[in-house]
Amino acid sequence: MKEFTYERATSAQRAAASAQETPGAKFIAGGTNLLDLMKLEIETPHHLIDVNGLGFDKIEKTPEGGLRIGALVTNTALAADIRVRRDYGVLSRALLAGASGQLRNKATTAGNLLQRTRCPYFYDTNHPCNKRSPGSGCAAMAGFSRQLGVIGVSDACIATHPSDMAVAMRVLDAEVETTDPGGKTRRIPVADLHRLPGDTPHLETTLAPGELITALALPRPIGGRHVYRKVRDRASYAFALVSVAAVLQRDGTGRVAVGGIAPKPWRDEATETELPRGAKGFAARLLTDAKPTENNAFKVPLVERTVAAAMNEARQP
Repeated sequence: MKEFTYERATSAQRAAASAQETPGAKFIAGGTNLLDLMKLEIETPHHLIDVNGLGFDKIEKTPEGGLRIGALVTNTALAADIRVRRDYGVLSRALLAGASGQLRNKATTAGNLLQRTRCPYFYDTNHPCNKRSPGSGCAAMAGFSRQLGVIGVSDACIATHPSDMAVAMRVLDAEVETTDPGGKTRRIPVADLHRLPGDTPHLETTLAPGELITALALPRPIGGRHVYRKVRDRASYAFALVSVAAVLQRDGTGRVAVGGIAPKPWRDEATETELPRGAKGFAARLLTDAKPTENNAFKVPLVERTVAAAMNEARQP
């Protein structure tokens, strides 16, 4: 691990300003992803800004009838909150499908959204990776790509976003609240937070330099049956090959977001008009522009089957 300096932030604005002023600075909270990357020298921040003392660890009701989830709320606390379990069940189920109990006890809401890909070539510094070292190439293109993306990818990168929570947040139309170095706040729809790779896969979000996530906002509950289905290589502690977050109504209408197939949670609201007619037409339309590799072409029919399973689960009494 490379040497770094450290500070404890005293306010959100000061944390953001420090990150902007110090080249190579990173925020740290739970550290469940960042510390691993630092040990491998994939991430080599010169300065760490500890935001754990900023008090963003509460879940509060909003005037609009939704919930405001502090950036430092742990995955365990969020999954267990009675309001989340009752009104946003897809979110609770997605959180419990991710990682392990020990990691969920430390992992934070903002950190979960910002975790980096688990592409094996990103983690192996012996191979080129445009996300890790811009312009070096993408070893996954000619390598083993079974777990990697089939849509939203580019010639520069086919990595997927690993978060289960983010897929649920996307189907719920959550928004991210931030503070910038000047103290200005804004809200970013989760749909707009993560970038597609294009020619710049190292630029992963739309956050500005120094911008700090302070909370996530959920709109008022939408009702319906909440389902999260995750297909993976083993029953626990594994990332999704395909995951489906669904909120479905009795008449077959609803919302579906898919994980494990793209660089961001994948949802296209226009395709959801196909849901009442079944999973096949919905999946075909959702994946119209899919570009699978020989290794991961199975993900295309797997999306259809997983959506069908989620729809069948939602119909159960």
